[in-house]
Amino acid sequence: MQLTPDATIIFSLGPLDINATLVFTWLVMAVLTGVSLLVSRKLQPDAPPSLLRGALEVVVKAIEQQVSEVTDRAVRPVLYFAGTLFLFVAASNLLLVVPGFQPPTGSLSTTVALTITILLAVPVFSIRHQGLGHYLRQFIQPTWLLLPFNLIGEFSKAISLSIRLYGNVMSGAVIAAILLGVAPFFFPVLMEMLGLITGLIQAYIFSILAAVYIASALASPEGRSATKS
Repeated sequence: MQLTPDATIIFSLGPLDINATLVFTWLVMAVLTGVSLLVSRKLQPDAPPSLLRGALEVVVKAIEQQVSEVTDRAVRPVLYFAGTLFLFVAASNLLLVVPGFQPPTGSLSTTVALTITILLAVPVFSIRHQGLGHYLRQFIQPTWLLLPFNLIGEFSKAISLSIRLYGNVMSGAVIAAILLGVAPFFFPVLMEMLGLITGLIQAYIFSILAAVYIASALASPEGRSATKS
């Protein structure tokens, strides 16, 4: 039983093997791009909203509300970043209903790549809104002796995110495989529904944690101290 799409080779380009993780990642990106183009093709204020546009607006408003509850600074940029993460992870998990589809989030390489974007986004947001000096000074607070520990803390955030998302997806796959092996005629529909629900929860947690880390980088030292206390 293959639990990770990395082990499935779809085709080869010379010495380069293209596995299911890459193929299904491209597929998810193509689906999201196609839906975005379809929704925004005739996007006008006076045009009657379609069902797809209405559903997308509900999702965007919900994400914006969650981000605004996390931080009151740079809400729009954080919305674009965290919202993109949410839509990608959610689409990857929801497409499990398609026969033969393997979620790319079931690969540790995908989850690590997503968390690397968060690791890079945190300093970008902090430097853009508070300056390079403020961002560098936070690593020597409250004393420069804590510099190594503060650096390790930044990288541990990304590691914990990637392992958490990968573990959630893989645990769901293992449980589904066990239940389907025990009672294949009774559990498929139930597991499909459970997989869709947990997929949305995973996407929500992952994107909110990304917003929280960015909000922490944008907060003043006084605000961080108040939050910790």
